Amino acid sequence: QVQLVESGGGLVQAGGSLRLSCVASGRSFMTGAMGWFRQAPGRERVFVAAITLSGGSTSYADSVKGRFTISRDNAKLSVYLQINSLKPEDTALYLCAADPRRTYYFSTAAINYDYWGHGTQVTVSS
Repeated sequence: QVQLVESGGGLVQAGGSLRLSCVASGRSFMTGAMGWFRQAPGRERVFVAAITLSGGSTSYADSVKGRFTISRDNAKLSVYLQINSLKPEDTALYLCAADPRRTYYFSTAAINYDYWGHGTQVTVSS
């Protein structure tokens, strides 16, 4: 079992930055590939970014490329999402997810992630 706890969200003005963190329980290899997703009220959960177990490969949704950076520290069982140049449309609940079955690659589909945190809210004011 893997438990995930996100933090770092908040209310920020457009153009601002936040750093989201996700801490996992258990062993690093149990988490496998990690991903960040977001969900706005009344909308479906969408892919934001993903990273392999080694951290050597990453992927981003087109809407966040160049503004968001995913990273991980396996010694701390943590994955991070640095978000810059925030826009009002980035407002959402940001969720961390783990896919233990994938280590050398990752999926961008939420259905493939086995473990989820409860999320941290990011609200961007214009």
